[in-house]
Order: sequence, then C-alpha cells, then structure tokens
Amino acid sequence: MKIRVDESKCQGHSRCYIIAPELFEVDDYGYSHSRFGTDIPTDLEEKARLACENCPEFAIEIAD
Repeated sequence: MKIRVDESKCQGHSRCYIIAPELFEVDDYGYSHSRFGTDIPTDLEEKARLACENCPEFAIEIAD
C-alpha cells in the first residue's frame, strides 16, 4: 500500500498527523506530507485508511 498527500488539496487541518504521526510530517503551516515514498509498513495500513477517511479535503490518496 502506498499513501500520497495531494498538496494542492491539503488545507492544513492536520487530522492525518493527529491520527497517524508515523505516516505524515507537518510543516510550519500545518500542511501534511507523507513520510513514505514507497510502500508503507503493513502494521500502519489501518491508520492510513483512518487518516484518509478523516481528511475533510479528500487530499489523501491510497493505492494498494
């Protein structure tokens, strides 16, 4: 599974970071970026789905 943040959609709510700080980095303005450019660990897949579902801007994309 891969996860990506569409930076043009992210509004800096930081919900993804609150749910899964292992998966996301947040800049000084609250905008998120994925920590992983490749496959994420399988033990973090559920957190990735939760973060995706909780993004109010639908800025997080998951590819299996």
